[in-house]
Amino acid sequence: MMHFMLLFSRQGKLRLQKWFIAIGEREKKKIIREMTQSVLARQPKTCNFMDWKDLKIVYKRYASLYICCGMEDQDNELLTIEIMHRYVELLDKYFGNVCELDIIFNFEKAYFILDEFLMGGEVQETSKLSVSKCIEESDLMQEVSPGMKDTLLKTMEEYMSKPAF
Repeated sequence: MMHFMLLFSRQGKLRLQKWFIAIGEREKKKIIREMTQSVLARQPKTCNFMDWKDLKIVYKRYASLYICCGMEDQDNELLTIEIMHRYVELLDKYFGNVCELDIIFNFEKAYFILDEFLMGGEVQETSKLSVSKCIEESDLMQEVSPGMKDTLLKTMEEYMSKPAF
């Protein structure tokens, strides 16, 4: 099971963090600092896997961003690389060649895509098509026209004004 996923820049700025285990804020900050320092200090041609405490760390660089995952010792590193790559493919499909600025200015959408793809540190949906469809449906729900919004509010008010029995 994956414990966390971090996205950070080459300068060490954290852009996205997702925790799949319950730990305190102080410990999270310590892990983030140690992960960014140790990943950024590695040479470009070195292995993308490293052991850290009781976890395996798997990371990959995509343009100016690093994706770093902490996972249990018995988990498959190559599968984790594929999970990270699938997430980047989903971001690419949504944003059209995703870049760091897309994640900075649309972080809520980046989190939503991650939540549609992963749940509790495990892959929830393997199909890019299914995840993309859920994202499109969510976008459509958010883009309700003003006339439709008034109709929905009126219907909701009528429903709420009726007695419960």
